[in-house]
Amino acid sequence: MPLENLPLSDAAVSNLLDFAPDAMMVVDHEGRIILVNSQAERLFGYSRNELLQQPIEVLIPERFVQPHRKHMAGFLASPTLRPMGAGLELRGLRKDGAEFPIEIRLSPVLTEQGMLVCSVIRDTTEPHKAQEALRWSEVRYRRLFETAKDGILILDANTGQITDVNPFLIEMLGHSHDEFLGKKLWEVGPFKDVMASRAAFEELQQREYIRYEDLPLETKSGQLIEVEFVSNIYQVNGERVIQCNIRDISDRKRAEFALRQSEERYRALFEQDSAGDYIASPSGTILACNAAFARMFGFTTVEEAKQAGIVSLFGGGERYNAFLERLKERKKLDDLEEELRRKDGKPLQIVARVIGVFDPHERLIEIHGYLVDESERRRSEEQIRQAQKMDAVGRLAGGIAHDFSGLLQVIIGYAELSLDELTPDHSIHKRLLEVVRAAKTGAALTHQLLAFTRQQVLQPVVLDLNAVIRDADKMLGRLIGEDIEMVVNLEADLGRVKSDPTEIIQVILNLATNARDSMPQGGTLTIETLNVNVAEGDLNDERAAKPGPYVALKVTDTGIGMDKETQARVFEPFFTTKGIGQGTGLGLATVYGIVRQSGGYVSVHSGLGRGTSFEILFPRVTETAGLRQLEGLSASAPKGSETILVVEDAIQIREIVREWLEMSGYKVLTAGDSTEAVRVATAHEGAIHLVLTDVVMPGVGGPALVEHLLSMQPGMKVLFMSGYTDARITHHKISEIGFHFIQKPFTQAALASKVREVLDGARNASQTPLDESSVA
Repeated sequence: MPLENLPLSDAAVSNLLDFAPDAMMVVDHEGRIILVNSQAERLFGYSRNELLQQPIEVLIPERFVQPHRKHMAGFLASPTLRPMGAGLELRGLRKDGAEFPIEIRLSPVLTEQGMLVCSVIRDTTEPHKAQEALRWSEVRYRRLFETAKDGILILDANTGQITDVNPFLIEMLGHSHDEFLGKKLWEVGPFKDVMASRAAFEELQQREYIRYEDLPLETKSGQLIEVEFVSNIYQVNGERVIQCNIRDISDRKRAEFALRQSEERYRALFEQDSAGDYIASPSGTILACNAAFARMFGFTTVEEAKQAGIVSLFGGGERYNAFLERLKERKKLDDLEEELRRKDGKPLQIVARVIGVFDPHERLIEIHGYLVDESERRRSEEQIRQAQKMDAVGRLAGGIAHDFSGLLQVIIGYAELSLDELTPDHSIHKRLLEVVRAAKTGAALTHQLLAFTRQQVLQPVVLDLNAVIRDADKMLGRLIGEDIEMVVNLEADLGRVKSDPTEIIQVILNLATNARDSMPQGGTLTIETLNVNVAEGDLNDERAAKPGPYVALKVTDTGIGMDKETQARVFEPFFTTKGIGQGTGLGLATVYGIVRQSGGYVSVHSGLGRGTSFEILFPRVTETAGLRQLEGLSASAPKGSETILVVEDAIQIREIVREWLEMSGYKVLTAGDSTEAVRVATAHEGAIHLVLTDVVMPGVGGPALVEHLLSMQPGMKVLFMSGYTDARITHHKISEIGFHFIQKPFTQAALASKVREVLDGARNASQTPLDESSVA
């Protein structure tokens, strides 16, 4: 039944309106509400009875009433029936005063009561929210697009044409907005060489994602920049769109490069540092270490060192735990002195700087250590201390020998003079012979002291050490006895050395005697020679030899051996482990002095119950070997008639020498010092054939005097004498540069023989002038 034929009060009409999804009201021509459905009640918060007969304007805020009335009048002015048209957007007013957006659609309804208006009111809050959200979304997107610090390109996914570009990319690449729009990506300058391939575009269409790292783009000005390029395809209003995000990563790349360089520099420093560097966990696991660390502890590789760990280097967990406690307490340990253990168990003295790395809870998480091997320095310091001690002892011994030599010279001189005046059967003759023998024993003792202090004058020649050992073989057999087996191993192609063969024999005999005494129950004595080359890295604390070629002499016994304390003092004069009266303690001291004066090195290797081995290194030479011819003394002292000037500050020695020379037929002039000697030589009318002078005298010494006298009489022969010759005399090697030398104390026969040798010999070989700085 048509609506206009139904009575308005009919409940069916009301029920019909209640089924409508929107709020519905019917108003009369005066604008009063005459019908309301339940949705209108819920929307505006009024009951049906509260709304009936109310003007519809009560549901509209005052500012929207007039527009609504105009809209209403328009409908009433044309009472013809027509479908409901477009709505009017207004604001609704609820009973509680709250406003909300509404859309009102009006439609005239012709009834028996006249023209009525049907109002359909729709709450547009949610659609408005959606639209507002969309609008703000677009605004935010645009703001992000415009202010993004990445370059952004928007492309049509089907054609590849650029539809938008943000300002950052325009500024980054230097191209204008118009140079981008409407172009395909591979047609734009910066991308021609990188994205020109359609295959890449097709790959993007298929995968809908592409990312490039380290992509170089060229700006309009020609500058290359490193970028990260990410492309995605997504849907917009049903259309596929490509968004390309282009990020300038030049700064990041520079930072990465700088970090890489820093890490490489650190790694190079870590690897090349001469100190032993390591990083370890608190449990002792080595996380990293350098090659110096591995070498320091005797490991072949870094990996081998890492596998060993720190705890083993401390020799056990107890010492390592004590170290950890100190580190935890102090956080950092500077100049830490510690004795660690090498791989082979040998002690290693180190000085370390150790830093603990702690987490925010003060828990130790890493240990960083920087170690310096102090073993060599400490060995060097010990060597220096030992050398200083030996030097001090040497100076004392040398001074004693010098003074003792003068006394012995007087004793021997007057004893021999007295013997010349007595017949062999005289009761005093035998006693004087014993005095001379005792004095000669004393002279031998001073010779040993001078050998230790390296203050005797050697007569070195180039020699074959093997030949010297063979010559001494029979003597050694008698010396060591039958209960000791002697083994001799001589290298066939042994190099040559330069030394005094008499002194070398003394060295061998002293070492053999020492070995014999260490084997009271018998044993084996081994003497061997071999060529040795000492390189820079081969130096050790025992030999301390400079790099170079050497000839080694080793004397090894199977005796009782020595402890470390004894080894440290074994070369000291008068030090002995033998009982009273069983040795002077000068044997090994003499060995030390002879070897060092020959330019060699001597070391000892021993242990209690493990025997002893002495190793001597003589510098190897390339000259041809030739043994010195030793002059034997004739049965009777040689005589002569030449004029000899004797210069000696000790009056007793001067008088003894004068008497000896006069007894041999020489004409003798004497002087107590250099000044008197020049005066005597000047006053003497004839030739002076020989000057016999002490080396060390008050005022001007012997060498300076000789230089002056030779300027007066160039043909004069020279013979130096001294009971003490220091290192400067030895350095200049008086006997090697043409001047002869005789060591105090000497006998009458030895002096006569030496004087005759000098007078009969060739002219002073070089007569190289010696100034006062040459000798003491």
